[in-house]
Parts: sequence; C-alpha cells; structure tokens
Amino acid sequence: MPILEHIMKLDLEKLAMDYIVPCLVEQGFFYLDSFLGDVVGQCVLDQVKEMHCSGLLHDGQLAGRRTGVSKTHIRGDKIAWVSGTEKGCESISFLLSMIDRLVVLCARGLEKNNIKERSKAMVACYPGNGTGYVKHVDNPNADGRCVTCIYYLNKNWDAKENGGILKIFPEGKSYVADVEPIFDRLLFFWSDRRNPHEVQPAYATRYAITVWYFDVEERAQAKKRFRDLTASSQERSFAS
Repeated sequence: MPILEHIMKLDLEKLAMDYIVPCLVEQGFFYLDSFLGDVVGQCVLDQVKEMHCSGLLHDGQLAGRRTGVSKTHIRGDKIAWVSGTEKGCESISFLLSMIDRLVVLCARGLEKNNIKERSKAMVACYPGNGTGYVKHVDNPNADGRCVTCIYYLNKNWDAKENGGILKIFPEGKSYVADVEPIFDRLLFFWSDRRNPHEVQPAYATRYAITVWYFDVEERAQAKKRFRDLTASSQERSFAS
C-alpha cells in the first residue's frame, strides 16, 4: 500500500511547526518536495492532463486594464477553476484536503486565527511556447489573500532547458529565490507585497495548481469596499 505508507509517514504538525511556520516568518516562503508521493502525485497529474486535453483550460485573465500591451506578454497561462467536487477531480480534491490540513496547523502556529477560507483551485498550464508571467504581486491591494500555495506537477523538469522557474523577490532581502516547478513540490508564500514574483518563460508544458488562503477580516473589508464602489457607480450612472 504505497499510498497509505507515504501519507502515514507525513507528520503534518511537525512539518508545519518546525519548517513551514519558521520559514514564513523568517524569509516569507517555504517549499517541500515529495509531498503526496509518486502514486498520488501521478493521479493528480493525470487529472490535470485530462482537463487540458479536454479543452477545459482557458486563457488566464488580468486584473484591471492595461492598454497597449498584449495580454500574452504579461501572462501566458491557460487556467480552470475547480472546487475538487467535480467528476474527474477526486485526486485534486485529496490534494486540496491535505493542503487545507497543513494551512490550519500553520495558522495556529502563526497565531493568525483569521485564516479560515480559501479560493477554488486554479489549475494552470503554460503551453511551452515561451510564455510566462511578468513580475507581480498576488494581493497588492488588501483583497484578503494571505497565503499562496502552489503544487507543481512537472516530471523530469530541466530548468536550464525548459525554463519556467518561479522567481521570488522577497521584500527587504538581498537575494532572489529560484523555485523550479518540479513534480510533487509544494510551495507556500505570503500573497501580499512582501513577495513580488514572476514565472520565467517556459519552453515545455508546465502544470501547477494554486490556491489562496484568505484572511477573513481583510476579505470582508475588501468585499464591502467593492459593494460600496459598485453602489456609488450605480448612483452616478442614474444621476447622469
């Protein structure tokens, strides 16, 4: 039973308290390899590939308007949003449940009791045509996203040949972190301005699954700002 054997060996509390929490505090990011093991990781990869082959992935969208710039020059991935309850997403659902358990433990260790919700999972593929994602911040404007988690699915990845490295530029640090998107690697980092990052051009098909965990208080405030802005816009529209 290789699946059960690998999962049983994972001491999630030790992993959270001894590794993830200290690294998030000290450097703002952390990654670990062999998270699910080869068998379960392959099941997740197979489901993502099936989604891709079935045409379920569509061009990633940009926040805000950027005139005069091609979207693919900024962001070249194709994505789909899944909850894990969809047919054919059983292994993705298991992955999400494992990350959920880890983040609950990390929130306790960080004394961040407001981290209680997350986004759907963003299944993403860079098709290998030299596209990437320019330097950006996931949450520059306090939209509620607190922790970004990315699970990579790329077997035999050679960064020198295939590119696709995630570069993290930790705020106030003198170094840049290069994270290769290798199979069964799980990455955590703060979603706010502490961690600008970019995906370098990928020259082979590059798969990943990303979820964002929310600070529920900041999220509620962001939703209120959006409602107020929408109401104000409607009032101006009616007045004109």
